[in-house]
Amino acid sequence: MKIVSKYEPKSIEEKWYDFWLEQKINQGKPDASKKAYTIVIPPPNITGALHMGHALNNILQDVFIRFNKKRGFNTCWIPGTDHGGIATQNVMEKQLLQEGLTRHDIGRKAFLERMWSWRFKTGDTILMQLRKLGCLCDWDRIKFTMDDDCGDAVYESFKVLFEEGLIYRGNYLINWCPRCLTALSDIEVEHLDKNGHLWHINYPLKNNPEITITVATTRPETMLGDTAVAVNPQDERYLHLIGETLILPLTNREIPVIADDMVDMEFGTGCVKITPSHDSNDYETGKKHDLEFITVIDKQGKMTAAAGKYQSLERYKARKEIVQDLDACGYLKGIEKYKNKVSVCYRCQTVIEPLISPQWYVKTKEMAKAAIEASEEKRVEFLPATWEKPYLNWMKNLHDWCISRQIWWGHRIPIWYCDKCQTPQVAKDLPSECKSCDNKENFRQDEDVLDTWFSSALWPFSTLGWPKESKDLEYFYPTSVLATGHEILYLWVAKMIMMGLKFMGDVPFKNVYIHGIVRDSKGKKMSKSLGNVINPLDIIAKFSTDALRFTLITNGVMGRDLHIADDSFVMSRNFCNKLWNASRLILTNLQNEEGLVLKEVQELNNLELADKWMLSILQGIKKSVKKHYQKSDFSMVARELYEFIWSKYCDWYLELVKTRLYSKSSSKDRESVYSVLIFILSEILSMINPIIPFITEEINENIAKITGREHQSLSITNFPEYDETLVSEDLELEMQRVIDIVLGIRNIRGEMRVPPTKEIDVFIKIEQPLSALEITYIQKLTKAANIEHSSLLKKPLRSAVNITKDAEIYVPLGGLIDLEKEKSRLQKELANFEKELAMVTMKLNNENFIKRAPKAEVDKTKKKQEVALEKIVKVKLNLADME
Repeated sequence: MKIVSKYEPKSIEEKWYDFWLEQKINQGKPDASKKAYTIVIPPPNITGALHMGHALNNILQDVFIRFNKKRGFNTCWIPGTDHGGIATQNVMEKQLLQEGLTRHDIGRKAFLERMWSWRFKTGDTILMQLRKLGCLCDWDRIKFTMDDDCGDAVYESFKVLFEEGLIYRGNYLINWCPRCLTALSDIEVEHLDKNGHLWHINYPLKNNPEITITVATTRPETMLGDTAVAVNPQDERYLHLIGETLILPLTNREIPVIADDMVDMEFGTGCVKITPSHDSNDYETGKKHDLEFITVIDKQGKMTAAAGKYQSLERYKARKEIVQDLDACGYLKGIEKYKNKVSVCYRCQTVIEPLISPQWYVKTKEMAKAAIEASEEKRVEFLPATWEKPYLNWMKNLHDWCISRQIWWGHRIPIWYCDKCQTPQVAKDLPSECKSCDNKENFRQDEDVLDTWFSSALWPFSTLGWPKESKDLEYFYPTSVLATGHEILYLWVAKMIMMGLKFMGDVPFKNVYIHGIVRDSKGKKMSKSLGNVINPLDIIAKFSTDALRFTLITNGVMGRDLHIADDSFVMSRNFCNKLWNASRLILTNLQNEEGLVLKEVQELNNLELADKWMLSILQGIKKSVKKHYQKSDFSMVARELYEFIWSKYCDWYLELVKTRLYSKSSSKDRESVYSVLIFILSEILSMINPIIPFITEEINENIAKITGREHQSLSITNFPEYDETLVSEDLELEMQRVIDIVLGIRNIRGEMRVPPTKEIDVFIKIEQPLSALEITYIQKLTKAANIEHSSLLKKPLRSAVNITKDAEIYVPLGGLIDLEKEKSRLQKELANFEKELAMVTMKLNNENFIKRAPKAEVDKTKKKQEVALEKIVKVKLNLADME
């Protein structure tokens, strides 16, 4: 067979993905003889298209699956999508707007028909794209959060929680999105730093309008709903005003001055306007002091009748008019620029409006307590562990969960109201009778749908058939690991843990792997508006899937954000090419051998130093890589294997044995070399296969074809085992001594600009004599014509020097370079470096620079000083070598 000279990823990737599916390598079925290893995919929204965040998340999951399959586990990776609630409904509403329609124009039934039609046409697009990444999902198990079986899980869990009194209806202050026209939970609200203003307004006393209290607000439109002004009871400036009555500007309404410890005396004037219907803190203060609740902004973000003459104005237009009127009436004391955090909807970025509204809630106190205990008892662990503390802090301060949403796309709340007595009851379909009266006909279902995260919280067991009992549920639950970004730790992960413990009596997963965000090379989050988005499918087309996977894994240090650019993938492509070219060189030469029989390396008795060294350090890398895999430190796996393959295997071992491959040495020697080369290559492929599965499968198949061995997919072979019989620390030290000497000679060549084609003489002062084989290695790798070595050697005149751990290396420069010309060049370099050193030293001696410059700039300048000093020392040593 002929191995193509250039690796062609497209056809090879299609070939092997088809093979895995045909062989059902991606499928998992209950098997009592094996331990289960299960992952449920964090379901992407059906609106989604593959981006780098998805790529990172799913490649990580694939590495988990592939490695644990090689450990002998029965793996099962369940794919699926989320209906996406608000986000998905927004997409359809935008489509309707293009037709000049709203959802209310066409009605709920027609709107949902459109939603389902769109979902069936495009909803699984992102799952199809995951195949391009090489994901070994069990595609026979695809789930959707609004499938009938997921709907059964939603109904059952709601029913249980309602009947246990854990779901209730409450009229509380909630986060309201005037754009999406729905309630949002606290964790669906983002807090952005924005430049705004602080308006200072004078509130006059009723009995003496000449005396005023000044309050400051970032939202003057809400002042129309003020029902008090609060001061701290310890604030001596206002003690005499507590209990007095103020006149609310523009309304002529009377409001009291109250005392409350929550007021910060140091902030602003120490007086705080209280608007219970439009601020979460004021809401609590209003309940505490039994204040009136006046709603002045409605669900559309417009002013209500309670706002008087401003009724029906959009809130920001009302703000402008209110400020103008305050100024005209003499109530506006001043305006200052002010940067504050503004709460916005996490889906559409509209500024949310705190409103009092009847909603459905889940009591979370007891479920949160169970989740906290599970974490503290290490039944569920976070990777990295630093995420456990913020998770526990969140859970210990968890509020009840608002689960109702005023949209149409989602699981409709299974509550039906009796038209006769208004009693609510849980039912999946239209009830046949009221449980509280004799009504058997007239019922209406609650209009709201459940929060998207309610169905997602059931995902680890609803995907396995719950509430029905099944072999899948018994065998695959709890799952093994959840890989996710930290941004949904509270939105989703915490809820899954609570629901898993509540309904399954066990945690939904044993480990939570938290990965970072994929950012651009400057550390900015990727977004279309910034024009810095890197499409993973484009990267696959340009560099290969394995290059994409290797880049994301190498840079994806657990818990840290990744900074990448197009150039980031070049290194990975080059690495894959290096591996391909090395395998091609070995296999092409092996193919030309006749009658050569490969043996198990343990049976070989004529191995050279390099062979034994390579086999020994291979054992160390196997032990280290397996440990990193088991700790889920895939970045270290990739980095160590990169170094081992590129440097040790290709640049050192393969270079050393080329002579033995090409020369007509004894067939027994070539038999040993090829046996070692193929053995190590096979072990390398197996270790790195979970990260770069396509190219490794292709090379593995090439090995089988050329050696005549039976082909077995790397996806199902066991992980290589450590073999202590092949380990020799003494041989590793001996070979490292050779490597150090070779590097020392190469450094001299490079620093002294000795042409690589010129042969050199080398003198090595060393205590332990070098063997003839070691001398041969050094000569081959350094183009040394003659090598002398002894413990008594003295430095020859005009010799360059390099000192290693075990030796002093001298290379006479006479006849190799023009010494005078080189001295002149080095003296110019020295002058430049000394000039640079003087400049940065002067800068660092400037007190103003040290005090005023950013720390990063100061550190950068100090680093320049260090580098300049190092260069000066090195140049001076090189000049000394020429004397």
